[in-house]
Amino acid sequence: MQEIRERHCSIGETARICGVTVKQIRNWEEKNYIPAPYRVICGERSYREFTEADLKIICSIKSYFDKGYSLSTAARKAKKSIQKEDISNGYKRENMPVIKRNVSRK
Repeated sequence: MQEIRERHCSIGETARICGVTVKQIRNWEEKNYIPAPYRVICGERSYREFTEADLKIICSIKSYFDKGYSLSTAARKAKKSIQKEDISNGYKRENMPVIKRNVSRK
């Protein structure tokens, strides 16, 4: 049986894909506008890993922000639109299966 793996991106890849800066992503994470990403511990360093769902919300916030919404409003609208999309697709995030990974979260 083949294992299905979800793609994960580094903070730099995520910034390039979504058209934001690494500093913006860190700021949005600090202000709880985006969920805390997985952390991969390598020696004494810790690296963020973003999922496709994380990219979706970051790109959505960027889109609303570019339309002139304040950052807090853009984040709120992005979360609502993604929740509506999830419900219309027949699932909710809290009902999604948990995929166990061999990484540490900080």
